[in-house]
Amino acid sequence: MAASLGGLGLLQGRVRLAAVAAASSPLSRPGARGLLVRGGAACSPTGRGYSSEAKGEEELRVRYLDEENQGIVVLGLNRSRAKNALNKNLIKMMSKAVDALKSDKKVRTVIFRSEVPGIFCAGADLQERAKMHSSEVSSFVSKARATINEMANLPVPTIAAIDGTALGGGLELALACDIRVAASSAKMGLVETKLAIIPGAGLLKATEWHG
Repeated sequence: MAASLGGLGLLQGRVRLAAVAAASSPLSRPGARGLLVRGGAACSPTGRGYSSEAKGEEELRVRYLDEENQGIVVLGLNRSRAKNALNKNLIKMMSKAVDALKSDKKVRTVIFRSEVPGIFCAGADLQERAKMHSSEVSSFVSKARATINEMANLPVPTIAAIDGTALGGGLELALACDIRVAASSAKMGLVETKLAIIPGAGLLKATEWHG
């Protein structure tokens, strides 16, 4: 347990450094576009509080930091019972948040993280998918792919803070970010390839890993 907490603390420190560096980059100057959405009450990766509050049941918590960290927005996955698996509702919320990013001019950096200790994202929600009609599956995959591609094309620096497991679509979500900062306990993989299934949720972005 102590080792886990130590790894999380180190991750938070790395995320803070990455966020500060990204926020001061040319891409994140006042002319850049960003997101300003209310929500979330948990502590930020920097250790400071957020300037807004959210309901505990929200599957995606979207918050912005204040004081000297103003301009940094945190998107937190919050499906603890499903290990942050990507379902239709979460993809819809992510798409809405990313769409808002395109028209806001106040944010300089976006951090994607998990609100659930020990897990980043387990990939697609297979329990939900098992109940879908084949046409629904195709529509869901297309929506997930479009959302993750839109994330990759955001005009501000994006950072994935990976604490725990990132599998399948969860890893693709992280790969869509400009920077990935991982805890020493993080585990990542495209496990669907063992079944001869290609990663279908988004593009695999060839950028440097930071762990």
